[in-house]
Amino acid sequence: MNKIKKGDDIIVRTGKDKGRRGTVLQVLDDGRVLVEGVNIAKKHTKPNPSVGEPGGIKDKTMPLDISNVLVFNPKSKKGERIGIRVEKDGSKVRVFRGTGDVVDI
Repeated sequence: MNKIKKGDDIIVRTGKDKGRRGTVLQVLDDGRVLVEGVNIAKKHTKPNPSVGEPGGIKDKTMPLDISNVLVFNPKSKKGERIGIRVEKDGSKVRVFRGTGDVVDI
């Protein structure tokens, strides 16, 4: 079970975008995440007339390492670490380490 999933609201811990919030768009297999509106890079593209694609400078979302983000806890208004707790029926749920509240509601 992954601790960070697609659709989670996260906060960036380190780097040029420290403190910014966003939503996870995709979790990559190599331990990185794409976050909406965070870690934007400029991509220079040539025009491709056969496809009808214009050239120019486009914004591209670049991946962040999964260790540099924390899941946002709406109760405490902070980013918190995530743990996994096994319920009595054997199912696993994600919980905030600080408060013990369940993440997936």
